[in-house]
Amino acid sequence: MSSTCRVVQASEVAARFSQEIKAGISEKQVSPLLVGFLANEDPAAHTYAQWTQKACEALGLRFELRVCSRTELEDKVVDANVDDNVHGIMVYYPVFGGSQDQYIQNIVSVQKDVEGLSHTYRYNMYHNIRYLDKEEKVKCIIPCTPLAVIKILEYVGAYNPIIPYGNRLFGKTITVINRSEVVGRPLAALMANDGARVFSVDEFGILEFTRGQGIKLNKHEIKESSVKLEEALSISDVVITGVPSPNYKMKTASLKDGVIAINFSTFKNYDQDIQEKASIFVPSVGKVTIAMLQRNLLRCYDYMQLAK
Repeated sequence: MSSTCRVVQASEVAARFSQEIKAGISEKQVSPLLVGFLANEDPAAHTYAQWTQKACEALGLRFELRVCSRTELEDKVVDANVDDNVHGIMVYYPVFGGSQDQYIQNIVSVQKDVEGLSHTYRYNMYHNIRYLDKEEKVKCIIPCTPLAVIKILEYVGAYNPIIPYGNRLFGKTITVINRSEVVGRPLAALMANDGARVFSVDEFGILEFTRGQGIKLNKHEIKESSVKLEEALSISDVVITGVPSPNYKMKTASLKDGVIAINFSTFKNYDQDIQEKASIFVPSVGKVTIAMLQRNLLRCYDYMQLAK
């Protein structure tokens, strides 16, 4: 049983990034424009849009919400792609759902894709390609919530700064309860690329992500895992949950003493007694996700200036 548990709030982690963004805006004397497209009636999407606008305005970034029907969305996004006054584009999902939403993700210009959801960015992330250019001046955009979790892990000391960059999770075993293309799978890949052994869990089973060997050294490998969930949880130094259901609860007794427990679901995936077992507990990541979105926006602005 953990004698003390440090509860880390997302606002605590986000503060440094917000200060850096604000300083960058002040130094450059610019105010990049982020355009958000809302083409659904999802209450969560509306709330996220409100948070985004409030957070952007607090730092001096411009945010414009463009509400349209889902049948108009494609043309509206294409128009924003070619508008030099727009520096970043995001879409609040779901719109149609399934493969049609994936199609919309790939309509957004790579140069303005602040969420990092386009095929180019996802392919590069899964293949550990960190730059868009050979000169290594233009970094790839990483999806906001996976990046937020990485930054939280760095903040709480899960990453070892003594080990060379790109291998700082070496020796860590991590379980992620979520394998969506938006958060869970990218997160597992990023952590494996940094040296961790990652158990990626969804309703279809468990996959194991590890650092590649030999010629695949710079790319993670994936295999079907024979490890049962109970065993994976019992040996994991970090457990990250993102189950979109109010009924799902992680059993505290299943976890390793001193575990780092992180929840990125909008629901509370951990039981109230989690602090009795965890050394560090992060109940939500939303404010760090917003900070990463803003950080990506500023990068998109900078890259657009390089291209001129």
